[in-house]
Amino acid sequence: MMRSLYSGVSGLRNHQIRMDVLGHNISNVNTYGFKKSRVSFQDILSQTISGAAAPTAQKGGVNPKQVGLGMNVASIDKIFTQGSLQATGLNTDMAIQGDGFFILKRGEETFYTRAGGFGVDKNGTLINPANGLRVQGWMAVQTATQYIINTTAEIEDIIIPVGAKDPAKATEFVGFKSNLDSETPLLPIGREATEEEVLKSTVSTNIDIFDSLGNIHALNLDFTRVQGEENTWLVNAVVEGAEEATVSFDVTGDNVNNTNTLLMRFDNSGAPVSVQDSPLTPGAPVDIVNEAILSAGLSVTFPEDGIAQTINLNFGEAGDYNGITQFASPSTTRAFEQDGYGLGYLQSFTIDNAGVITGVFTNGKKAPIGQIAMASFTNPQGLIAEGDNNFRETNNSGLANVGSAETGGRGKITSGTLEMSNVDLAEQFTDMIVTQRGFQANSRSITTSDQMLQELLTLKR
Repeated sequence: MMRSLYSGVSGLRNHQIRMDVLGHNISNVNTYGFKKSRVSFQDILSQTISGAAAPTAQKGGVNPKQVGLGMNVASIDKIFTQGSLQATGLNTDMAIQGDGFFILKRGEETFYTRAGGFGVDKNGTLINPANGLRVQGWMAVQTATQYIINTTAEIEDIIIPVGAKDPAKATEFVGFKSNLDSETPLLPIGREATEEEVLKSTVSTNIDIFDSLGNIHALNLDFTRVQGEENTWLVNAVVEGAEEATVSFDVTGDNVNNTNTLLMRFDNSGAPVSVQDSPLTPGAPVDIVNEAILSAGLSVTFPEDGIAQTINLNFGEAGDYNGITQFASPSTTRAFEQDGYGLGYLQSFTIDNAGVITGVFTNGKKAPIGQIAMASFTNPQGLIAEGDNNFRETNNSGLANVGSAETGGRGKITSGTLEMSNVDLAEQFTDMIVTQRGFQANSRSITTSDQMLQELLTLKR
Protein backbone atom coordinates (compact mmCIF):
# COMPACT_ATOMS: atom_id res chain seq x y z
CA MET A 1 0.00 0.00 0.00
CA MET A 2 2.92 2.32 0.69
CA ARG A 3 4.14 1.55 -2.83
CA SER A 4 1.04 3.13 -4.34
CA LEU A 5 1.60 6.29 -2.32
CA TYR A 6 5.14 6.72 -3.61
CA SER A 7 4.10 5.79 -7.14
CA GLY A 8 1.53 8.58 -6.97
CA VAL A 9 4.16 10.97 -5.64
CA SER A 10 6.48 10.16 -8.57
CA GLY A 11 3.60 10.77 -10.95
CA LEU A 12 2.84 14.15 -9.38
CA ARG A 13 6.47 15.22 -9.36
CA ASN A 14 7.20 14.24 -12.97
CA HIS A 15 3.91 15.54 -14.40
CA GLN A 16 4.83 18.82 -12.73
CA ILE A 17 8.15 18.72 -14.63
CA ARG A 18 6.24 18.13 -17.86
CA MET A 19 3.99 21.06 -17.02
CA ASP A 20 7.08 23.21 -16.39
CA VAL A 21 8.40 22.33 -19.86
CA LEU A 22 5.03 23.08 -21.47
CA GLY A 23 4.87 26.43 -19.68
CA HIS A 24 8.37 27.24 -20.90
CA ASN A 25 7.37 26.38 -24.47
CA ILE A 26 4.23 28.49 -24.34
CA SER A 27 6.02 31.45 -22.77
CA ASN A 28 8.47 31.44 -25.71
CA VAL A 29 5.84 31.14 -28.44
CA ASN A 30 6.99 34.51 -29.85
CA THR A 31 10.72 34.13 -29.17
CA TYR A 32 12.75 34.26 -32.39
CA GLY A 33 14.72 31.10 -33.07
CA PHE A 34 13.25 29.27 -30.05
CA LYS A 35 13.01 25.48 -30.25
CA LYS A 36 10.38 23.66 -28.21
CA SER A 37 11.06 20.78 -25.82
CA ARG A 38 9.16 17.62 -25.01
CA VAL A 39 9.18 15.31 -21.97
CA SER A 40 9.22 11.52 -22.25
CA PHE A 41 8.37 9.27 -19.28
CA GLN A 42 9.52 5.77 -18.31
CA ASP A 43 8.55 3.41 -15.54
CA ILE A 44 10.78 2.78 -12.52
CA LEU A 45 12.18 -0.68 -11.89
CA SER A 46 9.39 -2.92 -10.58
CA GLN A 47 9.48 -5.00 -7.39
CA THR A 48 9.38 -8.71 -8.24
CA ILE A 49 7.02 -10.76 -6.04
CA SER A 50 7.79 -14.04 -7.77
CA GLY A 51 9.95 -14.91 -10.68
CA ALA A 52 9.14 -16.73 -13.88
CA ALA A 53 9.13 -20.52 -14.08
CA ALA A 54 9.82 -22.58 -17.16
CA PRO A 55 7.31 -25.20 -18.30
CA THR A 56 7.91 -28.84 -17.26
CA ALA A 57 6.50 -32.18 -18.33
CA GLN A 58 3.81 -31.94 -15.66
CA LYS A 59 2.80 -28.25 -16.00
CA GLY A 60 3.19 -25.15 -18.06
CA GLY A 61 5.34 -22.11 -17.42
CA VAL A 62 4.57 -19.39 -14.88
CA ASN A 63 4.97 -15.68 -15.62
CA PRO A 64 6.75 -13.36 -13.20
CA LYS A 65 4.73 -11.26 -10.76
CA GLN A 66 5.91 -7.67 -10.45
CA VAL A 67 4.57 -4.51 -8.86
CA GLY A 68 5.67 -1.21 -10.43
CA LEU A 69 7.22 1.49 -8.25
CA GLY A 70 6.10 4.53 -10.23
CA MET A 71 7.54 6.53 -13.12
CA ASN A 72 10.43 8.80 -13.95
CA VAL A 73 11.47 11.33 -16.62
CA ALA A 74 13.17 9.44 -19.46
CA SER A 75 14.33 12.50 -21.42
CA ILE A 76 13.67 16.14 -22.11
CA ASP A 77 14.32 16.52 -25.83
CA LYS A 78 14.88 19.71 -27.80
CA ILE A 79 12.92 19.62 -31.09
CA PHE A 80 14.87 21.38 -33.86
CA THR A 81 12.15 21.47 -36.51
CA GLN A 82 12.08 24.47 -38.85
CA GLY A 83 10.20 27.55 -37.70
CA SER A 84 8.38 29.80 -40.14
CA LEU A 85 10.15 32.93 -41.40
CA GLN A 86 8.93 36.45 -40.71
CA ALA A 87 10.06 39.30 -42.97
CA THR A 88 11.50 42.30 -41.11
CA GLY A 89 13.13 44.30 -43.90
CA LEU A 90 16.29 44.81 -41.80
CA ASN A 91 19.25 43.36 -43.66
CA THR A 92 21.15 42.46 -40.46
CA ASP A 93 18.26 40.16 -39.48
CA MET A 94 19.04 36.64 -40.66
CA ALA A 95 17.20 33.34 -40.56
CA ILE A 96 18.48 29.85 -41.31
CA GLN A 97 16.42 27.63 -43.59
CA GLY A 98 17.61 24.11 -42.87
CA ASP A 99 20.14 22.74 -40.41
CA GLY A 100 22.84 24.75 -38.73
CA PHE A 101 23.55 27.48 -36.20
CA PHE A 102 25.09 30.93 -36.19
CA ILE A 103 28.34 31.12 -34.22
CA LEU A 104 28.76 33.77 -31.52
CA LYS A 105 31.70 34.55 -29.27
CA ARG A 106 32.33 36.30 -25.98
CA GLY A 107 36.07 36.38 -25.52
CA GLU A 108 37.14 32.76 -25.95
CA GLU A 109 33.68 31.38 -25.17
CA THR A 110 31.75 30.05 -28.16
CA PHE A 111 27.97 29.86 -28.40
CA TYR A 112 25.56 28.71 -31.09
CA THR A 113 22.13 30.13 -31.89
CA ARG A 114 19.27 30.02 -34.39
CA ALA A 115 18.14 33.54 -33.50
CA GLY A 116 19.60 35.90 -36.11
CA GLY A 117 18.46 39.29 -34.83
CA PHE A 118 21.86 40.93 -35.31
CA GLY A 119 23.07 44.50 -35.52
CA VAL A 120 26.22 46.59 -35.85
CA ASP A 121 27.94 48.35 -32.94
CA LYS A 122 29.84 51.66 -33.12
CA ASN A 123 32.99 49.86 -34.30
CA GLY A 124 31.14 48.20 -37.16
CA THR A 125 31.28 44.77 -35.50
CA LEU A 126 28.34 42.49 -36.30
CA ILE A 127 26.85 41.49 -32.95
CA ASN A 128 23.78 40.28 -31.13
CA PRO A 129 22.62 43.63 -29.67
CA ALA A 130 20.81 41.88 -26.81
CA ASN A 131 24.00 40.58 -25.20
CA GLY A 132 26.93 41.93 -27.23
CA LEU A 133 28.07 38.51 -28.46
CA ARG A 134 30.05 38.84 -31.68
CA VAL A 135 28.96 37.06 -34.84
CA GLN A 136 31.71 34.91 -36.36
CA GLY A 137 32.75 34.39 -39.96
CA TRP A 138 35.56 35.31 -42.33
CA MET A 139 36.65 38.73 -43.55
CA ALA A 140 37.50 39.26 -47.22
CA VAL A 141 41.15 39.82 -48.11
CA GLN A 142 41.94 42.15 -51.01
CA THR A 143 44.58 41.02 -53.49
CA ALA A 144 45.93 42.93 -56.47
CA THR A 145 43.00 41.91 -58.66
CA GLN A 146 40.15 40.68 -56.46
CA TYR A 147 38.67 40.06 -53.01
CA ILE A 148 39.09 36.54 -51.58
CA ILE A 149 37.18 34.93 -48.69
CA ASN A 150 39.00 31.89 -47.29
CA THR A 151 36.34 29.76 -45.59
CA THR A 152 38.96 27.21 -44.50
CA ALA A 153 40.70 29.75 -42.25
CA GLU A 154 39.95 30.30 -38.56
CA ILE A 155 36.72 32.16 -37.91
CA GLU A 156 36.89 35.76 -36.71
CA ASP A 157 34.72 38.75 -35.85
CA ILE A 158 32.77 40.22 -38.76
CA ILE A 159 33.33 43.96 -39.17
CA ILE A 160 31.21 46.03 -41.58
CA PRO A 161 33.02 49.37 -41.96
CA VAL A 162 30.09 51.58 -42.95
CA GLY A 163 31.48 54.80 -44.42
CA ALA A 164 34.89 53.27 -45.17
CA LYS A 165 36.71 54.51 -48.25
CA ASP A 166 37.27 52.53 -51.41
CA PRO A 167 40.26 54.12 -53.23
CA ALA A 168 40.01 55.11 -56.86
CA LYS A 169 41.24 52.69 -59.52
CA ALA A 170 42.57 53.70 -62.92
CA THR A 171 40.85 52.15 -65.94
CA GLU A 172 42.88 49.25 -67.31
CA PHE A 173 40.32 47.60 -69.58
CA VAL A 174 37.59 48.77 -71.96
CA GLY A 175 35.34 46.34 -73.83
CA PHE A 176 33.31 47.16 -76.93
CA LYS A 177 30.08 45.68 -78.31
CA SER A 178 29.18 48.29 -80.90
CA ASN A 179 27.97 47.91 -84.47
CA LEU A 180 29.36 49.86 -87.43
CA ASP A 181 26.76 50.39 -90.16
CA SER A 182 28.17 48.83 -93.34
CA GLU A 183 26.26 51.42 -95.37
CA THR A 184 28.04 54.36 -93.75
CA PRO A 185 29.03 56.72 -96.62
CA LEU A 186 32.68 57.12 -97.64
CA LEU A 187 34.46 60.45 -97.51
CA PRO A 188 34.65 62.17 -100.92
CA ILE A 189 37.86 61.86 -103.00
CA GLY A 190 39.56 64.83 -104.65
CA ARG A 191 38.16 67.55 -102.41
CA GLU A 192 37.95 68.44 -98.76
CA ALA A 193 34.92 66.94 -97.05
CA THR A 194 32.37 69.24 -95.46
CA GLU A 195 31.64 69.07 -91.76
CA GLU A 196 28.29 67.41 -92.50
CA GLU A 197 29.96 64.77 -94.69
CA VAL A 198 32.52 64.04 -91.98
CA LEU A 199 29.77 63.55 -89.42
CA LYS A 200 27.85 61.21 -91.72
CA SER A 201 30.98 59.19 -92.49
CA THR A 202 32.11 58.79 -88.86
CA VAL A 203 30.78 56.44 -86.18
CA SER A 204 31.83 57.41 -82.66
CA THR A 205 31.78 55.25 -79.56
CA ASN A 206 32.23 56.82 -76.16
CA ILE A 207 32.71 55.83 -72.56
CA ASP A 208 33.99 57.51 -69.40
CA ILE A 209 37.32 56.26 -68.06
CA PHE A 210 39.17 57.03 -64.80
CA ASP A 211 42.76 57.96 -64.02
CA SER A 212 44.57 56.85 -60.84
CA LEU A 213 43.22 59.87 -58.90
CA GLY A 214 39.64 59.04 -59.83
CA ASN A 215 39.25 61.86 -62.35
CA ILE A 216 36.77 61.12 -65.14
CA HIS A 217 37.84 61.46 -68.78
CA ALA A 218 35.71 60.82 -71.85
CA LEU A 219 37.23 58.28 -74.24
CA ASN A 220 35.97 58.60 -77.83
CA LEU A 221 36.84 56.26 -80.66
CA ASP A 222 35.96 57.54 -84.14
CA PHE A 223 35.51 54.86 -86.85
CA THR A 224 35.79 56.06 -90.47
CA ARG A 225 35.53 53.84 -93.55
CA VAL A 226 38.76 53.69 -95.57
CA GLN A 227 38.67 54.58 -99.29
CA GLY A 228 39.68 51.79 -101.65
CA GLU A 229 39.63 48.98 -99.07
CA GLU A 230 36.55 46.85 -98.51
CA ASN A 231 35.34 46.43 -94.93
CA THR A 232 38.22 48.47 -93.49
CA TRP A 233 37.86 51.22 -90.91
CA LEU A 234 40.29 53.77 -89.55
CA VAL A 235 40.03 54.01 -85.74
CA ASN A 236 41.01 57.29 -84.11
CA ALA A 237 41.21 57.83 -80.33
CA VAL A 238 40.47 61.10 -78.54
CA VAL A 239 40.78 61.32 -74.72
CA GLU A 240 39.36 64.28 -72.84
CA GLY A 241 42.04 66.13 -70.87
CA ALA A 242 44.95 64.70 -72.89
CA GLU A 243 46.74 66.30 -75.80
CA GLU A 244 46.65 64.42 -79.10
CA ALA A 245 50.41 63.99 -79.07
CA THR A 246 50.24 62.08 -75.76
CA VAL A 247 47.68 59.55 -77.02
CA SER A 248 48.93 56.54 -78.96
CA PHE A 249 47.72 53.08 -79.98
CA ASP A 250 49.91 50.00 -80.09
CA VAL A 251 49.06 46.49 -81.20
CA THR A 252 51.04 43.74 -79.51
CA GLY A 253 54.24 43.01 -81.42
CA ASP A 254 57.79 44.16 -82.06
CA ASN A 255 56.91 47.44 -83.75
CA VAL A 256 55.92 50.61 -81.92
CA ASN A 257 53.02 52.64 -83.26
CA ASN A 258 53.47 56.38 -82.77
CA THR A 259 49.93 57.51 -83.68
CA ASN A 260 46.52 57.46 -82.09
CA THR A 261 45.02 55.53 -85.02
CA LEU A 262 44.46 51.86 -85.90
CA LEU A 263 43.11 49.93 -88.86
CA MET A 264 40.32 47.43 -88.23
CA ARG A 265 39.06 44.98 -90.85
CA PHE A 266 35.89 42.88 -91.11
CA ASP A 267 34.87 39.95 -93.29
CA ASN A 268 31.82 39.81 -95.56
CA SER A 269 29.80 38.26 -92.72
CA GLY A 270 30.19 41.32 -90.50
CA ALA A 271 32.69 39.77 -88.06
CA PRO A 272 36.01 41.46 -87.20
CA VAL A 273 39.08 39.69 -88.60
CA SER A 274 42.07 41.86 -87.67
CA VAL A 275 43.36 45.00 -86.02
CA GLN A 276 46.73 46.60 -86.89
CA ASP A 277 48.93 49.60 -86.25
CA SER A 278 48.58 52.67 -88.48
CA PRO A 279 51.94 54.49 -88.32
CA LEU A 280 52.61 57.99 -89.65
CA THR A 281 55.24 56.77 -92.10
CA PRO A 282 53.69 54.90 -95.05
CA GLY A 283 55.29 51.49 -95.51
CA ALA A 284 56.67 51.37 -91.97
CA PRO A 285 56.55 47.93 -90.30
CA VAL A 286 53.31 47.26 -88.44
CA ASP A 287 51.95 44.77 -85.95
CA ILE A 288 48.72 42.94 -86.69
CA VAL A 289 46.49 40.67 -84.61
CA ASN A 290 44.17 38.39 -86.59
CA GLU A 291 43.26 35.60 -84.16
CA ALA A 292 41.77 35.14 -80.71
CA ILE A 293 41.09 38.46 -78.95
CA LEU A 294 41.52 41.54 -81.13
CA SER A 295 42.95 44.09 -78.75
CA ALA A 296 45.27 47.09 -78.63
CA GLY A 297 46.92 49.14 -75.91
CA LEU A 298 46.01 52.81 -75.63
CA SER A 299 48.70 54.89 -73.89
CA VAL A 300 47.67 58.29 -72.61
CA THR A 301 49.23 61.02 -70.47
CA PHE A 302 47.26 63.70 -68.67
CA PRO A 303 49.56 66.75 -68.54
CA GLU A 304 47.63 68.53 -65.80
CA ASP A 305 48.47 65.84 -63.24
CA GLY A 306 51.35 64.13 -65.04
CA ILE A 307 49.47 60.83 -64.86
CA ALA A 308 50.32 58.23 -67.50
CA GLN A 309 48.39 55.02 -68.00
CA THR A 310 47.82 52.28 -70.52
CA ILE A 311 44.35 50.91 -71.27
CA ASN A 312 43.71 47.59 -72.98
CA LEU A 313 40.92 47.96 -75.56
CA ASN A 314 39.06 44.73 -76.38
CA PHE A 315 37.31 44.82 -79.77
CA GLY A 316 36.06 41.21 -79.63
CA GLU A 317 37.23 37.84 -80.96
CA ALA A 318 38.34 37.33 -84.54
CA GLY A 319 35.54 35.79 -86.61
CA ASP A 320 33.00 36.13 -83.78
CA TYR A 321 30.22 38.57 -82.99
CA ASN A 322 30.85 39.25 -79.30
CA GLY A 323 32.57 42.60 -79.88
CA ILE A 324 32.42 45.21 -82.63
CA THR A 325 30.54 44.10 -85.75
CA GLN A 326 29.80 45.51 -89.21
CA PHE A 327 26.21 44.94 -90.34
CA ALA A 328 23.76 46.94 -92.41
CA SER A 329 22.02 48.14 -89.29
CA PRO A 330 22.11 51.46 -87.46
CA SER A 331 25.41 52.06 -85.72
CA THR A 332 25.51 51.74 -81.95
CA THR A 333 27.82 54.12 -80.19
CA ARG A 334 28.35 52.88 -76.65
CA ALA A 335 31.32 50.97 -75.35
CA PHE A 336 30.30 47.97 -73.26
CA GLU A 337 32.32 48.16 -70.03
CA GLN A 338 35.37 49.54 -68.27
CA ASP A 339 36.96 48.55 -64.97
CA GLY A 340 37.92 51.90 -63.41
CA TYR A 341 36.13 53.90 -60.74
CA GLY A 342 36.56 56.94 -58.53
CA LEU A 343 36.80 57.25 -54.77
CA GLY A 344 33.81 55.70 -53.03
CA TYR A 345 32.38 55.24 -49.55
CA LEU A 346 30.63 52.16 -48.22
CA GLN A 347 26.98 53.15 -48.34
CA SER A 348 25.10 49.91 -47.71
CA PHE A 349 25.50 46.15 -47.87
CA THR A 350 23.56 43.03 -48.75
CA ILE A 351 23.75 39.44 -47.50
CA ASP A 352 23.09 36.52 -49.84
CA ASN A 353 21.97 32.94 -49.14
CA ALA A 354 25.55 31.79 -48.62
CA GLY A 355 26.06 34.47 -45.96
CA VAL A 356 28.37 36.59 -48.13
CA ILE A 357 28.22 40.26 -47.14
CA THR A 358 28.60 42.46 -50.22
CA GLY A 359 29.36 46.14 -49.78
CA VAL A 360 27.77 48.75 -52.06
CA PHE A 361 29.95 51.84 -52.52
CA THR A 362 28.97 55.31 -53.66
CA ASN A 363 31.21 54.93 -56.72
CA GLY A 364 29.00 52.12 -57.97
CA LYS A 365 31.41 49.37 -57.01
CA LYS A 366 30.28 46.21 -55.24
CA ALA A 367 32.78 44.10 -53.33
CA PRO A 368 32.57 41.28 -50.75
CA ILE A 369 33.29 42.36 -47.17
CA GLY A 370 33.05 39.01 -45.40
CA GLN A 371 30.97 35.89 -44.95
CA ILE A 372 28.87 34.57 -42.06
CA ALA A 373 30.02 31.21 -40.69
CA MET A 374 27.64 28.41 -39.71
CA ALA A 375 28.05 25.32 -37.56
CA SER A 376 26.32 21.95 -37.72
CA PHE A 377 26.35 19.08 -35.23
CA THR A 378 25.97 15.32 -35.52
CA ASN A 379 23.58 15.39 -32.55
CA PRO A 380 22.10 18.87 -32.07
CA GLN A 381 19.85 17.52 -29.29
CA GLY A 382 23.04 17.00 -27.30
CA LEU A 383 23.59 20.78 -27.09
CA ILE A 384 22.96 22.42 -23.75
CA ALA A 385 20.91 25.62 -23.52
CA GLU A 386 22.73 28.59 -22.00
CA GLY A 387 19.92 31.17 -22.10
CA ASP A 388 19.65 34.16 -24.42
CA ASN A 389 18.64 31.72 -27.20
CA ASN A 390 22.19 30.31 -27.11
CA PHE A 391 23.52 26.78 -26.95
CA ARG A 392 26.90 25.32 -26.06
CA GLU A 393 28.38 22.05 -27.32
CA THR A 394 28.68 19.06 -24.99
CA ASN A 395 30.38 15.67 -25.01
CA ASN A 396 27.33 14.15 -26.71
CA SER A 397 26.61 16.85 -29.29
CA GLY A 398 29.80 16.23 -31.19
CA LEU A 399 32.23 18.89 -32.31
CA ALA A 400 30.98 21.84 -34.33
CA ASN A 401 31.39 21.35 -38.08
CA VAL A 402 32.13 24.92 -39.15
CA GLY A 403 31.69 26.05 -42.74
CA SER A 404 29.71 28.30 -45.03
CA ALA A 405 25.96 28.15 -45.60
CA GLU A 406 24.59 25.84 -48.31
CA THR A 407 27.56 23.48 -47.95
CA GLY A 408 28.11 20.31 -45.93
CA GLY A 409 24.42 19.85 -45.18
CA ARG A 410 24.09 23.31 -43.67
CA GLY A 411 21.03 25.37 -44.57
CA LYS A 412 20.86 28.69 -46.36
CA ILE A 413 20.73 32.14 -44.83
CA THR A 414 17.83 34.46 -45.63
CA SER A 415 18.57 38.11 -44.94
CA GLY A 416 15.83 40.48 -43.86
CA THR A 417 13.89 37.74 -42.04
CA LEU A 418 13.83 36.07 -38.63
CA GLU A 419 12.92 32.50 -37.76
CA MET A 420 9.85 32.26 -35.58
CA SER A 421 9.46 29.84 -32.65
CA ASN A 422 8.43 26.32 -33.67
CA VAL A 423 5.97 26.09 -30.74
CA ASP A 424 2.51 24.91 -31.87
CA LEU A 425 -0.03 26.29 -29.38
CA ALA A 426 -2.70 23.74 -30.32
CA GLU A 427 -0.26 20.92 -29.58
CA GLN A 428 0.91 22.54 -26.35
CA PHE A 429 -2.62 23.10 -25.04
CA THR A 430 -3.54 19.50 -25.83
CA ASP A 431 -0.45 18.26 -24.00
CA MET A 432 -1.37 20.58 -21.15
CA ILE A 433 -4.80 18.92 -20.82
CA VAL A 434 -3.27 15.46 -20.87
CA THR A 435 -0.65 16.51 -18.29
CA GLN A 436 -3.31 18.03 -16.05
CA ARG A 437 -5.37 14.84 -16.15
CA GLY A 438 -2.28 12.76 -15.43
CA PHE A 439 -1.51 14.95 -12.42
CA GLN A 440 -5.11 14.68 -11.17
CA ALA A 441 -5.14 10.89 -11.60
CA ASN A 442 -1.92 10.52 -9.59
CA SER A 443 -3.32 12.73 -6.84
CA ARG A 444 -6.40 10.46 -6.74
CA SER A 445 -4.22 7.38 -6.29
CA ILE A 446 -2.58 9.06 -3.29
CA THR A 447 -5.98 10.02 -1.83
CA THR A 448 -7.37 6.52 -2.33
CA SER A 449 -4.27 4.92 -0.75
CA ASP A 450 -4.67 7.25 2.22
CA GLN A 451 -8.32 6.21 2.61
CA MET A 452 -7.28 2.56 2.55
CA LEU A 453 -4.72 3.22 5.29
CA GLN A 454 -7.41 4.99 7.28
CA GLU A 455 -9.66 1.93 6.99
CA LEU A 456 -6.80 -0.28 8.16
CA LEU A 457 -6.26 1.88 11.25
CA THR A 458 -9.94 1.64 12.22
CA LEU A 459 -9.96 -2.18 12.28
CA LYS A 460 -8.93 -2.20 15.96
CA ARG A 461 -11.92 -0.16 17.12
